[in-house]
Amino acid sequence: MEENVRVRFAPSPTGFLHIGGLRTALYNYLFARHHRGKFILRIEDTDQSRYVENAEQDILSSLEWSGIEVDEGPANPGDFGPYRQSERGDLYNKYAEELIEKGMAYYAFDTTDELDQMRERLQKSGNPSPKYDAVTRQSMKNSLTLPQDEVRKMLDEDAEYVVRLKVPRRETIRFEDLIRGHVSFESKGLDDQVLLKSDGMPTYHLANVVDDHLMEISHVIRGEEWLSSTPKHILLYQALGWEPPKMAHLPLIMSPSGGKLSKRKAESEGIPINTKNYIEQNYEPEALINFLAFLGWSPGDDSEIHSMADLCRLFTLDRVSKGGAVFNHKKLLWYNENYLRDQSNQQLAKRVKEITQNDLIKEAEDDKLAKVIGMVKERVSKVEELIIMGMFFFEDPAEYDEKALKKWGDDSPQLVTDYKSKIHELPDEEFEATILKSKLEEVINAHDVGFGKLMMPLRIAVTGQGFGPDLFSSMELLGKETVLRRIDKALQELG
Repeated sequence: MEENVRVRFAPSPTGFLHIGGLRTALYNYLFARHHRGKFILRIEDTDQSRYVENAEQDILSSLEWSGIEVDEGPANPGDFGPYRQSERGDLYNKYAEELIEKGMAYYAFDTTDELDQMRERLQKSGNPSPKYDAVTRQSMKNSLTLPQDEVRKMLDEDAEYVVRLKVPRRETIRFEDLIRGHVSFESKGLDDQVLLKSDGMPTYHLANVVDDHLMEISHVIRGEEWLSSTPKHILLYQALGWEPPKMAHLPLIMSPSGGKLSKRKAESEGIPINTKNYIEQNYEPEALINFLAFLGWSPGDDSEIHSMADLCRLFTLDRVSKGGAVFNHKKLLWYNENYLRDQSNQQLAKRVKEITQNDLIKEAEDDKLAKVIGMVKERVSKVEELIIMGMFFFEDPAEYDEKALKKWGDDSPQLVTDYKSKIHELPDEEFEATILKSKLEEVINAHDVGFGKLMMPLRIAVTGQGFGPDLFSSMELLGKETVLRRIDKALQELG
């Protein structure tokens, strides 16, 4: 077991919590719990231009809904706060100054126009992706090319500047990734990353290195898209004389049609993209968590259903895959069905009453509603489908399912009428599933037809649908008066 594990989930409040972000949070949380460590939430809100109202609240409520407990964060600070980067500005300035003094960073005074001209010039001379780097910095307006007194004068006059990392020209940067193994990058492929922007705010790169060090983060577990930034972070750790945390880069979540699961792709494939969509669409949080855990990780056997406590016990980074994991929506629904059926009919009845807009269901007796749920819950994937599937128990069909009506044949009225006569004679106490089924058998034997010839028209008359729970148990629950009324109405309307 790793000692003193401290991991962080560090989202930006620039939008609602994406499903990929939730999986990153989950893997960090499982790793922390597995090693009896701490899970820290840090809000990376330095990009004020992209700040979205309520995004931070969305992150907090999404984690809470998912069952991911935050040990330290803005809502429950520990000893390493503040936990919002916008409240830590002085720290970043201090370390930016230190880097400049050490010759590892420099002031750059170039205007946007000058940067555009540089890129244009380089593109014309055959460089397809121009960068501000060890070569181009020589011809730009910065504290490495300007005389020192001019630099001082510009700073005294509050000229606009950014602070850039001075990336060495020819160096191989190596590190061990806990998922990918040995990784190396050549420094000549890196740009002189901006560390402090002209508004005095740090970029992600400086802020995250400073915060991870000061918050004593032991392991950085994040998405694969940050892998290419890691060499810059390693250079910053070296420049500041700090030991970097252990790194682990998670595989991408892929779209079923190939490529990364982007917002656009998710929408076209009917996959909810933000955690709040799953909350609004009444998914089971345990199902989403179980599904996401397996999206890039496996316990090493064929088991699939695991509670959060199981996952915490089983989760190790060496079982995380390197390759992308395809988001299989059908599999998520399979998980959802499992967790839904695990709940008692009474529990589900309570939830159905909370989410329904229908007064008939809101006012239904709990006992009857629980019975209805018991009959339909094996046939649905999500909690609101219980309402759709069970609605016929509470109101007579207003219309009949068009596809089902194809099964209402010329002989249907006669068969249904004969069946109605048989059940009409039954005393109320004998109006139960086994007797109702035996009466149907009597009618089809008398007419010498197959089971479906009467079964389907009867189902249409009583429920309005061509499918659903056991018809005879449904009729028993509906009661004699309701069943006869519905049969009369169907005979009248359908002939």
